[in-house]
Amino acid sequence: MGSAPNPGPTVTSASAGPTSVGLVRLSAVAAPQVAALGLMLATETDFASRIGFLLSWSILNFFWIALLRRPALSGALSLTLVVLLVLLSRLKHDVVQMTANFVDLMVIDRDTAAFLFTIFPNLRWSVIAAALVILPLMYTLWWLDPFRIPRLPALAGKLACLAALVAYSLTFPDEAWRGYYDDGYLSKFARSGVIAVSDFVRDGFMESAPATNEHLKVPLVDACYPAGRRPNIIMIHDESSFDIRAAGGIKVPRNYGSHFLSFDGKARQFMAESNGGPSWFTEYNVLAGLSSRSFGRFAYFVTRIATGRVERGLPLALRRCGYDTISLYPAFGGFMSARAFQTTTGVAHFYDAHDLGAKDVEPDSFFYDSALNLMSQEAPGKPLFAFVYLAANHFPWETRFRPELLPAWRAPGNAPSIDEYLRRQAISAEQYQAFVAGLKKKFPNQPFLIVRYGDHQPEFAPHILDPGLGEAAIGKKLENYDPRYYATYFAIDAIDFEPVKSPAVMDRIDAAYLPLVILEAAGIPLDPSFEEQKAIMLRCGGVFYACRDGAEARRLNRLLIDAGMIHGL
Repeated sequence: MGSAPNPGPTVTSASAGPTSVGLVRLSAVAAPQVAALGLMLATETDFASRIGFLLSWSILNFFWIALLRRPALSGALSLTLVVLLVLLSRLKHDVVQMTANFVDLMVIDRDTAAFLFTIFPNLRWSVIAAALVILPLMYTLWWLDPFRIPRLPALAGKLACLAALVAYSLTFPDEAWRGYYDDGYLSKFARSGVIAVSDFVRDGFMESAPATNEHLKVPLVDACYPAGRRPNIIMIHDESSFDIRAAGGIKVPRNYGSHFLSFDGKARQFMAESNGGPSWFTEYNVLAGLSSRSFGRFAYFVTRIATGRVERGLPLALRRCGYDTISLYPAFGGFMSARAFQTTTGVAHFYDAHDLGAKDVEPDSFFYDSALNLMSQEAPGKPLFAFVYLAANHFPWETRFRPELLPAWRAPGNAPSIDEYLRRQAISAEQYQAFVAGLKKKFPNQPFLIVRYGDHQPEFAPHILDPGLGEAAIGKKLENYDPRYYATYFAIDAIDFEPVKSPAVMDRIDAAYLPLVILEAAGIPLDPSFEEQKAIMLRCGGVFYACRDGAEARRLNRLLIDAGMIHGL
């Protein structure tokens, strides 16, 4: 084999001084380190995060040195990876309001890559252009680098820094809520890696009870026999919606609260598991009928992890009872693996924004009209389950959404963003009523059960619920699941159908129980897994994950694992 170009002296060579090495070559070694220092000062905001950055930077440098022996090239490669992480982290924050996490690497999939290249069509060319610039630069640094560092000291340095990072991360774990801050990219990524690997080794992706002799009552069957006629079921995801009167001092329009009432005049509470942004937590709750909190620090990726692994849910239960199942989704199907996850839980026909012809963020009426059209194409006589996922009330509320809608609107006189939020809620309420009228006109004498829910509170809600608290105090309340920060609403409506009375149709439920409530209200016989969950619901008074410190949820997870409905977690 030919020798490497410009092998140069080792660090132990007495002749390796500034005169013989040359200023340019010394600069090649020093430049990445100086750039990294500047990046640290620009992106890491406190002493703790800067310690995490320095340890992570050292691990990267020592890794490349142990592999290549060249400090200039190693520094450049390390800097390239860190800059790439920062850019991807900022991109992720722009899309989902959370910075990159180590779990992104653990659950990376084709859907996520396809989603990124779909919403950023020029990203592919940017990656190619960057590679054409970086590869020649790396070769130049290989040739210029005057030093050769022995591998053993580099390996020892890497292991020492890794041990320090592990000890530091376990002793001072980064609060989960800091992931929503647009800073500290490298330190948060590295520290999350320590915690994620530790949690995965201990519990896997999902918590479950130890092996047990208990089993679900009877084998699952593919058919059921309702006592009465089966209603068409429509489940509506009402984006970021809650009764804002929970916060004091907010002025609301006249008759504001009527949208949150059920057919019987009751206002019911829905306890979500997310606040301010991740709708897919609730998507997992209402389709799988399980808790995202069982995934611990992996909860943010719950739909991606559950894809192909959690084969239990409301659509599957309804398909066993002869239902066709469709879903209308307001984003690209690759987002958080939505298409693959919903298919896993039993959605037979998934229509994303591209399939529906959506352009940017559409009003609720767009999805209601699409649902009416798709439902009219269904075979007559076969009951239908439709999941209608709305998005018009998503942030930001600093801009006026579709000014031509609701022209008679008059702002109540709150902060502009609050008034815009209330305006969008009023638009939603008006368009929902139009949808109900459309159902009655287009499908006369057909029975419908309609269940709406708020997937989470808006991101500003904690600041109006507790206006005197700072970000850190609010973060602690979110981390401890203060119920005031997670309460939204669910409402039950019906057309030519009388919802079945059941003790499971409670006035306040955790989100994971909504499938059970829908099955009971529709009069659909429960499969053994939902029978078991109903018993838990009645024992725990509508509380799921928090009941007995998570023991009930872990036990149900174990029963589902043993029944083959959950696997690979």
